[in-house]
Amino acid sequence: MTHSLAVLATALLFGGMTLYAFGFAALLFSVLPAQTAGATLRRAFPWFYVFVMATAAVAALVWWSHDITAAMVMAGIALSTLPVRQLLMPAINRATDTGDRQRFKWLHGVSVLVTVGHIVATGWVLARLG
Repeated sequence: MTHSLAVLATALLFGGMTLYAFGFAALLFSVLPAQTAGATLRRAFPWFYVFVMATAAVAALVWWSHDITAAMVMAGIALSTLPVRQLLMPAINRATDTGDRQRFKWLHGVSVLVTVGHIVATGWVLARLG
């Protein structure tokens, strides 16, 4: 039973991150004016990061008794998301607010790399099951 929960939590994390990063954000910019889409994302991203931390933490806990490697990967995702949410996201917002486009691009690029890294790591855990 806990193995099934581990797989489901990991799949939820993978699907949630993928849909949010490549679906929701892109959809907002395609249906809303850029300023409105940006403001909406700014309000939504803190909750996205809470979802990632909580889901990865749950996955880590339920993987613990079945696959220590998967548990460590999920724990790493949960822990590495905290500084992204608490430090990187506010820095991105400050760069936007001050009009520092170069800094915004660099910081946003870092956040994209972290998210893609989390998606790849979660996908790797799932692929190991096959």
